[in-house]
Amino acid sequence: MSEPDFSSMEMTVVGLGLIGGSFAMALHQLHPKAIWAVDIDANILDQAEKDGVITQGFTDAEIPLQRSDVVIIAAYPDQSVTFIKNNLAHFKSGAIITDVAGIKEKLVQEINGCLRSDLSYVGGHPLAGKESGGYSNASAAIFQGANYLLTPVAETRPDSLAVIEKMLLRLGFRTPLQMSPAKHDTVIALTSQLPHVIAAALMNSGDTEDTGSLVGGSFRDATRVARMNPELWSELLLENKKNILVQIDEFIENVQHIRSAIADNNQEQLSGMLKEAGQRRERF
Repeated sequence: MSEPDFSSMEMTVVGLGLIGGSFAMALHQLHPKAIWAVDIDANILDQAEKDGVITQGFTDAEIPLQRSDVVIIAAYPDQSVTFIKNNLAHFKSGAIITDVAGIKEKLVQEINGCLRSDLSYVGGHPLAGKESGGYSNASAAIFQGANYLLTPVAETRPDSLAVIEKMLLRLGFRTPLQMSPAKHDTVIALTSQLPHVIAAALMNSGDTEDTGSLVGGSFRDATRVARMNPELWSELLLENKKNILVQIDEFIENVQHIRSAIADNNQEQLSGMLKEAGQRRERF
């Protein structure tokens, strides 16, 4: 496939939070014909216009969707599905729809199950972000060198997948990795969701109110992601319940093994487990 002519395209970003705002900023590298945005917060849209990040913002999606060749939905998983269903009649014929949601199997099934035949959808998930969310923290720089997961299925059109891949590369991401939605959700349960669960559990353990001046780097590193969006992360964890429960149970089992070695004063066993962990981290 030849290089897509992004300069002739109009693009819409739905949701100008951290990821959506960063996409809107990064899309300028493609020099598209227009960058529209849809958000429920008119103040954020006004600010994005003043910043020159978007061509124009809308609280109603009908007008920009009718003109857009590519639509990037940067919303919570359930909101993403609802948005597509509610606006199905407004999408421009031939438009490519993609999303950035952190879970995929259920979402991909629901979107492909309702999509018009003249539209195409490519599931995606950028492995990028910051501790603080919102448009005010958005930056195109967070995409530079970041990984991106794409979850094509039988319904995914190869030409649309290629357009999204080329777009992501132009925005600074590494070559996107492709995997099934089910594989995505299994992997993300371990590499993203479990660390957030552990960080939350650590911060909720013991009395951390008066230990600020006594905290070392290890505690700070381990709890960095505890400053998460609670509404978003509770939805992600519940939607991926099957996979995250498996990872939590395995984690608890490993902690129990370490606990038993400590309780039994078994230094050899304890040292062996810590050594194995270090070797795995080194290989990682």
